Amino acid sequence: MIVDIHNHILYDLDDGPKNQEETILLAKQAVASGINHVIATPHHMHQLNDHLFENAPSTILSMVEKVNQILKENKIPLTIYPGIEFHLHDNIQYDIQNNLDHFLTLNNTGKYILIELPSRHYPAHTENTLYELQRKGLTPVLAHPERNRFLRRHPERIFHMVQQGILVQITAGSITGTYGRRLKSFSLHLLNHYLVHFVASDAHHHIRRKFELMDAYKYIENNYSLEYRKSLEANAIHALAGTNFNIIEPKFIEKKLHYFF
Repeated sequence: MIVDIHNHILYDLDDGPKNQEETILLAKQAVASGINHVIATPHHMHQLNDHLFENAPSTILSMVEKVNQILKENKIPLTIYPGIEFHLHDNIQYDIQNNLDHFLTLNNTGKYILIELPSRHYPAHTENTLYELQRKGLTPVLAHPERNRFLRRHPERIFHMVQQGILVQITAGSITGTYGRRLKSFSLHLLNHYLVHFVASDAHHHIRRKFELMDAYKYIENNYSLEYRKSLEANAIHALAGTNFNIIEPKFIEKKLHYFF
């Protein structure tokens, strides 16, 4: 059982597939790579150019049901589950206090919530917001922190957050090198220090941003160990089920200059 916990396979909701046909192609690519369960995580409160993606949980739940029926009709052996990629926006603390039902958890289990940081800056309220989510009974999963400039300069912040119970998801393409040497180097540095709890595809398109999860798992098996790979695969199954799992004790991490030059 291979679970991908972060992708944009649902069409006409964000910057993922534009139509049903593109979703079908992306689903076929996932199956061909060896994936059989995916948690769809459309953007929410994410600003892209002039467009703000806002996806209510009810919209996502309805679309998941619709797309699963489409896959069944096309005999594609892939099951989609609901989720959301919640952007850490300026008013997120207000939403935590007043609109907590907007925070659709992975597979709607009430346990794990995928949180995306801006890539170009690190909001001052980041850690307080994550800890507030914990106080509400949720477990934040930090989506692709390797993309955040501040965290690449201060990886010790990730270490301290993990010590407080925050979990970390790295994008598969960052590990394989699809997104460049800088992100690969930083992602491997996090792996070396046991600061990665999930690897996910963040797939958007069947060619341009496809499901690379299995390639990343293969890289981890070949360059680290089969046990490390299996633990990451198992963590994703726990996320789908909404169950607890034990993390490997992280090592303190320091920055390396070659992330920036």
